[in-house]
Amino acid sequence: MTITIVGLGPGDPAHLTREAWDVLSSVLEVHVRTRQHPTVSGLPASLAVHSFDEVYEGAADFDQVYETIAERVLTLGRRPEGVVYAVPGHPAVGEATVALIRTRAALEAGLDVRIVPGLSFVEPVLTALELDALPNLQMADALDLAARHHPGFHPDAPTLVAQLYSPAIAGDVKLTLMNQYPDEHAVALVHAAGTAAAQIEWRPLFEMDRSRQIAHLTALYVPPLSRPSSFEALQDVVAHLRAPDGCPWDREQTHKTLRANLLEEAHEALEAIDRDEAAAMREEFGDLLLQVVLHAQIGLEAGEFSLAEVIAGIRAKLIRRHPHVFGDTRVSGVGEVLENWEK
Repeated sequence: MTITIVGLGPGDPAHLTREAWDVLSSVLEVHVRTRQHPTVSGLPASLAVHSFDEVYEGAADFDQVYETIAERVLTLGRRPEGVVYAVPGHPAVGEATVALIRTRAALEAGLDVRIVPGLSFVEPVLTALELDALPNLQMADALDLAARHHPGFHPDAPTLVAQLYSPAIAGDVKLTLMNQYPDEHAVALVHAAGTAAAQIEWRPLFEMDRSRQIAHLTALYVPPLSRPSSFEALQDVVAHLRAPDGCPWDREQTHKTLRANLLEEAHEALEAIDRDEAAAMREEFGDLLLQVVLHAQIGLEAGEFSLAEVIAGIRAKLIRRHPHVFGDTRVSGVGEVLENWEK
């Protein structure tokens, strides 16, 4: 009993791998996640093609769609002849059903999963944009990004966002990105990469969802900001200052010697707030942040704590102390919020 999962490539039948073609030519039927993929029309003519498109029409959300498809494929895979299941792109790139199938199949004795690789959307998109994935390309899923309030990646490296399949999703993604990037930041909508209809559409971030060409083969490219702006970039500078080839003054500092600096920077930040000067606040908050990162670097070198632990700790505390936001607690106003915080 075997589940063979075949990658169909980005959309042009010519991009099917030799291994994928051999597999598809050796069986009588294939179950595709969706017929809404150009490669399906170029499969071997002798092949009976079944799809799971009807699952999309009756499910409440994508999680339910993926669960249903995965269970059906697992059921088909338990047959003596097994099943060949085909998905767009590469089975290991952005395919939630494949992850579910592999996890659950591993729990069943005698049910094996074979992955037949395919060209993913990444390579054609990079080719169209004339970019190299190395050294620091980031990837994100549009559905995950749309559900966030802030991007889960930093702005110092280029990012590809997959599955930007509708203007509605693009609108939600835009709002999330605008919490990190300027409204005018130029982004590229890459349509149908890897097919004859491939097209790149550059737009300012604030109007990216106004494109009329967004469809199921659209990806988004987000270039990095013009100057380093991430936590990682700041950490690297501070670590360099504390390194043997860094600054003698910075190398000598300890938590106690920096105590006065922390107090001074906090006072200066408060003065900027009192003056209601945005430019001054931006600068003073940076100076205050430097103190936190510097203390974290000193803590890391002493084996005490890291900045990652500092961030993880305050994040967990915020979630724990806001059960009315992240849990099931109900509150009637600010008074109950403060009461819960103290509890």
